[in-house]
Amino acid sequence: MFTLNCKGRLLVVDKPLVMGILNVTPDSFYAGSRVGDEDVLRQAERMIDDGADILDIGGQSTRPGSERVPVEVELARVTGAIAAIHARFPDIPISIDTFQARVAAEAVAAGASIVNDVSAGSIDAAMIDTVAKLQVPYVLMHMKGTLDTLREEFVYEHIGLEVLDWFIHQVALCRKAGIKDIILDPGFGFGKNSVQNLALLKQLEVLNVLERPVLVGLSRKRTIWKTLGVTADEALNGTTVINTISLLKGAHMLRVHDVREAVEAVKLWQAYQGA
Repeated sequence: MFTLNCKGRLLVVDKPLVMGILNVTPDSFYAGSRVGDEDVLRQAERMIDDGADILDIGGQSTRPGSERVPVEVELARVTGAIAAIHARFPDIPISIDTFQARVAAEAVAAGASIVNDVSAGSIDAAMIDTVAKLQVPYVLMHMKGTLDTLREEFVYEHIGLEVLDWFIHQVALCRKAGIKDIILDPGFGFGKNSVQNLALLKQLEVLNVLERPVLVGLSRKRTIWKTLGVTADEALNGTTVINTISLLKGAHMLRVHDVREAVEAVKLWQAYQGA
């Protein structure tokens, strides 16, 4: 069991949690996750009704080839949405998906209580110190290369151990800066091809030696739909299979586009564990 201090409210991780994805950006890779200002409350309510434990709000696409938007544009996209969701649903923890320190700070001021950074502080040097001052949980994600080189072929001798070694180093940096609650995201799809993603998933349990919650975000990603010969729109069944494997390999959180199906996978995993 883990506990995460979300701005004074404890989020208890005594079972796998489901994080619902809400992208307030027009160019995320999966069109079904994109919401506009008029839809965000309705979509948030649906995810909460479906059993989401956390909502993850992002205003900057990180799909390969996507264009970075200025901080001001990202702020305009996310702060209003976060404030509206927090006002309507004050009990749901909100995660801000950003690699910009200023966005993280203003999002937390608007009602977010977790920072989810795909760059682990490598894009904005102020991010780690900012999160430490905010005193909120930090999702630390492994990424080989940069956002501009996601599709390049990288070599891993032993992907599980390489990712673990990287986390050991980065967690130490975060702890030294003053970040208390750290969530590990292996970064599926970020500088890893389909074969490497599946190998990393197979070795996921190695990360448990760090005694931190492990978050898996493979929902509707290329590894699934390319392997199945379908599209992202058709990848729900494959996502559920991968989510189930992730739970069996020790994942503590699932970051997903389809909350109800992920919650059902968790319930069945719990029943299986207790049988």
